[in-house]
Amino acid sequence: MLQLHIFTQKREQNLVQPELNYVIEITKHAGQILREMHRTQIEVNHKSKADLVTAADKASEAYLLREIQRHFPTHSINAEESGQHLGDNQHQWFVDPLDGTVNYAHGMSFFSVSVGYALNGQLELGAVYDPLMDECFYAQRGQGAFLNGRPLQVSKTEDLINSLLVTGFRFQLLDTAQANFNNFIRFSHLTQGVRRLSSAALELAYIAAGRLDGFWEVSISQWDIAAGALILQEAGGIVTKMFGEPNFMEDPVSILAANPVIHGLMLKELLEERNKQL
Repeated sequence: MLQLHIFTQKREQNLVQPELNYVIEITKHAGQILREMHRTQIEVNHKSKADLVTAADKASEAYLLREIQRHFPTHSINAEESGQHLGDNQHQWFVDPLDGTVNYAHGMSFFSVSVGYALNGQLELGAVYDPLMDECFYAQRGQGAFLNGRPLQVSKTEDLINSLLVTGFRFQLLDTAQANFNNFIRFSHLTQGVRRLSSAALELAYIAAGRLDGFWEVSISQWDIAAGALILQEAGGIVTKMFGEPNFMEDPVSILAANPVIHGLMLKELLEERNKQL
């Protein structure tokens, strides 16, 4: 199946790393698995009260792990369903086989596959695929971001009142000071609206495409954002932790992502809301 280039060899560093075409190919094939199983009677289980896993998650992840480990057996992989697969931390993969599982389990159409690759701690390659829309968003550091071959650029929105934002809520934080409701209410008054679409990878890709203007979330996982964050950065966006710290992939992971102007405006509001709670 994989007719495209799989890896490049950097002789001076003795590093073997994947090429973007390979990442795109395996991400799209995993999406085909999801598409074939969508709206069928598949097994759905609870990892926790509001955290689902389906047979489709498992089938997609099994394929991705098999492919990556076959071609890059020494690499480290951080996957949503099976966790950390230890290896050479110079090479790290972040795999979300089905981002938007609750949507998928209810027969809804907003979900994606997300695969990111980092070299020496820096995101280098990423692909996010929406199998129902057949939209593949992808990027390589320093080479721009693309959707099915077309260059991507973030929106030019310059004020909150004309912006459309997106966020998410972690079930385990709902009864805590980090529940995110105050931020949601604040931005609901300041913008054209705040959506909760429940696939962070695809939401980041939509900001890269100019369909949305900004995204924040209090607590999130590396595999949710790795590929989408790189795509957004390469499309001209800014990605930080929720309160502006640059190391957004480090634990505890949070995110603020937007076009350059909206990012600054959102950060100001988030900091003001945090200060109100102190």
